[in-house]
Amino acid sequence: MSSAANWPTEQIRQAIAPDLPGFRVEMLPQIDSTNSELMRRARSGQIEPLLLVTEKQTAGRGRLGREWFSGEGASAAASGRPKQGSTPSGGSAVREATNVEAASSLAFSLGLPLSPLDWSGLSLVAGLGIVQSLHPDLRLKWPNDIWWHERKLAGILTETTSVGACRYVVVGVGINLRRRDSEGLSTPPAWLEELLPGIDAASTLLRVAAPLLHSIKSFEKSGFAPFQAAFNARDALRDRDVALSDGTAGVARGVDPSGALRVQTAGGLMNISSAEVSVRPVITAPS
Repeated sequence: MSSAANWPTEQIRQAIAPDLPGFRVEMLPQIDSTNSELMRRARSGQIEPLLLVTEKQTAGRGRLGREWFSGEGASAAASGRPKQGSTPSGGSAVREATNVEAASSLAFSLGLPLSPLDWSGLSLVAGLGIVQSLHPDLRLKWPNDIWWHERKLAGILTETTSVGACRYVVVGVGINLRRRDSEGLSTPPAWLEELLPGIDAASTLLRVAAPLLHSIKSFEKSGFAPFQAAFNARDALRDRDVALSDGTAGVARGVDPSGALRVQTAGGLMNISSAEVSVRPVITAPS
């Protein structure tokens, strides 16, 4: 197991602490889920701003109940594979990472007290902060996935909890770094080394941590509207035929100033704001 010394925790802390007093970076060799851990701490009254990183995540969670493994050899990770029955989330598919360079994925969560006027669009802003710090060719798939060439490279899970008069937000991020097992997946996942050869977990974290935090703090002050144009420029669904999990079909028309997905249907323009509705592009087979 790699040492915390291999991670740029102090560099990240120094980059963020001047704008966020009390900010800490903590690295754990193994945890069930970085999001779950920060939510547990918040509910026990620990609401300091914290970046929690792990080398191995055994019960990671994605949106709509999907699993999120991390660690060398993890088989699902950012591919977002749905859970199957009551099978334990760890299992033989997750093996211990031997060091930070060997990690096949990066999992971390950022937790902090937040008090925006409107929470709408937070996961979209988090995605923007990440892609803008990584590569210009990355795209965002509403509401919380990062895509490259029609394949999922990373995902974001945002959760909040009330602690007294405070609202604490946890933004969890999982990024594929190296080639993943695509067994059982309709579309093979993407990985960051395809775009940035030689990149590892530590350098990826160093690139994304401060921009992510700064995007979220800007969102707290100004809401989603100032980010609308930037998101639409990276929108993987824009002007494409899409199918919604509720049976609706139409053409995606970007997002509105609140971050809602606009879909032009036969019955008119719909604004989709619920993250419980899945949206997929309609892939037309070549003739």
